[in-house]
Amino acid sequence: MHINKKQKSPNEIEVVITANEADLSPIKQKTLRKLAPQVKLAGFREGKVPLNMIEKNLDEQAFQSEFLDAAVNALYQKVLETEDLRPVDNPSMTMQKFVPFTTLEFTLTVPVIGKVTLADYKAIKLKKEPATVDAKQVNDVVKSLQSRMAERKMVTRPAKDGDEVLIDFKGIDTKGEPVSGADGADYPLLLGSNSFIPGFESNLIGVEPSKTKVFSVTFPKDYGVKALQSKKVTFTVTVKAINELVEPKADDDFAAKAGPFKTLADLKADIKKQLLIERENEATRNYEENLLHQIADKSKLSVPKQLVDEQIERIEQEEKQNLAYRGQTWEEHLKNEGVTAEEHKEQKRPAAEERVKIGIVLSEVSEAEKIVVTPEEFEVRLQMMKGQYKDAEAQAQLDNPEVQRDILARMMTEKTIAKLTEYASR
Repeated sequence: MHINKKQKSPNEIEVVITANEADLSPIKQKTLRKLAPQVKLAGFREGKVPLNMIEKNLDEQAFQSEFLDAAVNALYQKVLETEDLRPVDNPSMTMQKFVPFTTLEFTLTVPVIGKVTLADYKAIKLKKEPATVDAKQVNDVVKSLQSRMAERKMVTRPAKDGDEVLIDFKGIDTKGEPVSGADGADYPLLLGSNSFIPGFESNLIGVEPSKTKVFSVTFPKDYGVKALQSKKVTFTVTVKAINELVEPKADDDFAAKAGPFKTLADLKADIKKQLLIERENEATRNYEENLLHQIADKSKLSVPKQLVDEQIERIEQEEKQNLAYRGQTWEEHLKNEGVTAEEHKEQKRPAAEERVKIGIVLSEVSEAEKIVVTPEEFEVRLQMMKGQYKDAEAQAQLDNPEVQRDILARMMTEKTIAKLTEYASR
């Protein structure tokens, strides 16, 4: 077999493959054996028909088609074994010449991961910011617990700051059209919590139970939903009930009701411990992300478009699932964002490119560092994960080969990041 390889672009290789009879003969024999069950000849037991007799009794066109598929696949696999190619998608094929079973010449255009020049990752140093928790953060959690455990007393007076109001609300734009996401029913809102857009809660101060108030507010220019940024919306709000919150005093009795704590000091100590764990996990994630971005930015590679497009699809799929949980459709989301489906994809492209780039860099580092996940390590992780699930069906899912490949990939990533962190923190 003769291979002529040419770089068409940083992420595309053209390979011209020429095979002779010696290369094709084994593939022909294998194809005949595969098709043998289709041939039934009198005087021969099943499976005992000679290959030359099988060939004579096969439909010639069907045989050649089957042979060509097998030949192209087999020869491509040999190319992958002998050449330094890392394909990211199936190749496209152009047939140049085929003399049945003696000569075959075809061209494959293969999308690949091109040359990667890694940054000197061992020289990159990064200091990890310590995780801290102060008294105010602990007291804020205590205050939140007090609010959740507060006694709710329905009152008939006008609403004031600190009350919880049960409201129905609906928003319309300046054209009188309903605004998606700006409506709700039986919504409990704590006045003064600043959980709604600026101006909304203050407009409800002084409203009496069972009364309706109409008012307009302008969404902030940096609001999360692009279509609502700086947009004036008129709300019709009905206050269905007003609850005065009587918060429990923060003392030892309160701590005992909040959990298995004897004193308020015990409760605060546990809150501080949990907050510290959260802060440490957040600091670790931020540290690793910062480190990976630095290494990726200093590495040189061309990111294959196919991988970026696949990553965009994954990002959007995650987004669609989150929207479904909130009861919003994809079409509503695009309308709120003020973009078309294609524009939305292009907005996600920079983040997708960065993810793909980091993934390629991690793969290169793991290869350079000869990082492996041993069968023993994998088995321990698998058993630990199975122990987390009591449901038999969920446990069985972990035996799925595809799921296990994902677990193995995550373990490789974890070990590679740990090695990079080791270098960066020296």
